[in-house]
Amino acid sequence: MLALLLAGVFFVSLWAGPIDLDPMQIFFNKEATTPHALIFWEIRLPRSLLALLAGSTLGLSGAVMQGYLRNPLASPGLLGNASGAALFSVILLYFGIHSAFWLPIAGMLGSFTALMLVLLMAGRNASMTVLILSGVAINSVCAAAMALLLNLAPSPWAVRDLYLWLQGSLSNVSSTDLKVMILPLVIGWMLLLRHARSLDALTFGEDTAISMGVDTERVRIAIVIGLSLAIGAVVPVTGIIGFIGLVVPHILRPVTGYLPSRLLIPSALTGAILLLIADLFVRAFSSGQELRIGVLTSIIGGPFFVALIIKHRKTLF
Repeated sequence: MLALLLAGVFFVSLWAGPIDLDPMQIFFNKEATTPHALIFWEIRLPRSLLALLAGSTLGLSGAVMQGYLRNPLASPGLLGNASGAALFSVILLYFGIHSAFWLPIAGMLGSFTALMLVLLMAGRNASMTVLILSGVAINSVCAAAMALLLNLAPSPWAVRDLYLWLQGSLSNVSSTDLKVMILPLVIGWMLLLRHARSLDALTFGEDTAISMGVDTERVRIAIVIGLSLAIGAVVPVTGIIGFIGLVVPHILRPVTGYLPSRLLIPSALTGAILLLIADLFVRAFSSGQELRIGVLTSIIGGPFFVALIIKHRKTLF
């Protein structure tokens, strides 16, 4: 059902916009340089594909993080990987490097660096509380570094570009961006999905998982590398889009029997659906300056996050 819904929303995303496209000029015209063909192949198709890939990654990563940390309030960027990817991308943008090739590489490197720093800070046998606090610390350091770069930006236009990029957007994506990000995304997804059953065992605690034959160190390495590749490939292209990875698993958890392994693929599909719908809303209701999609997801996700804290406060605090 989710797959069919995703296909329908993706189809609507391709054809929805201020200009009504004529399929005859797109698919049955020998010249691929007609205005309708250019709009479809160079703007709407890459944008819709990016929403699908980014939403899937955020939904899947959120489900993995909540299963691994055994925390219903965990998000894909809780351990600093999204902030690290954003910081390294901002550094390149600060120096005027807008390469579609180097930005994803910088993002993956930043995501991996942040996660490794969190693991080093927390220690080998750290509790989940220490691990989460280490992630909060790295997130704070990365946010401070990005604020410093914004403060030192060489011109008001550079400040504006960096600030708008940090708010998240699916616009201005090209087919080159998609080609560069697709390989690390697929590898990251495979690493995260491969250890789905291990997440089920970890719900009973690491000691119990080890007694069941789970190599917890191997699972941790796979999750670190998988998240670094997936989140690191998405963030440099889209900027920071929050709350998708937090909201989606909570919507689906009761339906999937509260098992992390059953939650991963539905979370990926639902994340893509929600981000495509959010992008449709942005395109339909923005006038003049386009509303940043990261702002929209925060407006929706913020109250949801508050409701989650109120719901779980007896077990969390």
